[in-house]
Amino acid sequence: MADVNTIRSTAGSRASAIDEGLRAHMNKVYGTMSIGMLITFAAAWAISGLSVTTDPAAGVAQLSESKYLTQIGYALYASPLKWVVMFAPLAFVFGFSAMINKMSAATAQVVFYAFAAVMGISISSIFLVFTGYSIAQVFLITSIAFAGLSLWGYTTKKDISGWGSFLIMGVIGLIVASIVNIFLASSALMFAISALGVLIFAGLTAYDTQKIKTEYLAHAHHGDTEWLGKAAIMGALSLYLDFINMFMMLLSLFGNRE
Repeated sequence: MADVNTIRSTAGSRASAIDEGLRAHMNKVYGTMSIGMLITFAAAWAISGLSVTTDPAAGVAQLSESKYLTQIGYALYASPLKWVVMFAPLAFVFGFSAMINKMSAATAQVVFYAFAAVMGISISSIFLVFTGYSIAQVFLITSIAFAGLSLWGYTTKKDISGWGSFLIMGVIGLIVASIVNIFLASSALMFAISALGVLIFAGLTAYDTQKIKTEYLAHAHHGDTEWLGKAAIMGALSLYLDFINMFMMLLSLFGNRE
């Protein structure tokens, strides 16, 4: 009987340690993601401020009756450099994913924050296109939806791992359709892309949260702190991308334009 009690006590202690480790792991994921979000919006706001002036003498192109693009703004939004800015985050993600195994956890974290800054530069035009109030409003809506979806993905007993392949195919379809619409400039297609995008990234939020949790539980007993550190960064990247894309899709649908 004593042996049984000892086994139960050991198993209970191990389960408690894993639960505590999981909470710490998820806190690191959400914490890293949140810092990345702050960097992104700080970079976007700063770049948008540098891109517009009300002084005609300092402007190189007119946006409206009282707003002009500065040299920086013209380079980012009106010159061929806009294509580099537009696709730089996508190239960054692919490169980061390919090189993560060769990086230390500390290096991966720095690279993630650098990516967040690049993303901020890429989406900085939202502060020129949409009103500040609507950006804040959509950000709040996205935050509430993201929190609910991520919580559901974390707590649900349902295995949603089968969603992955369909959701990734949906993302690829969105990328292709978005590239095509750059040349078509169809408002109807843009509306369809945004509406489908909200649904796809909502699904990915729940899917990625559950995936982060299950991967931790599968590897926790190995005690590989380096792997766990990098897994937290990659988890933060996944959820960060889900949030940013859902925010951009909702902003396209409901944002009030200047």
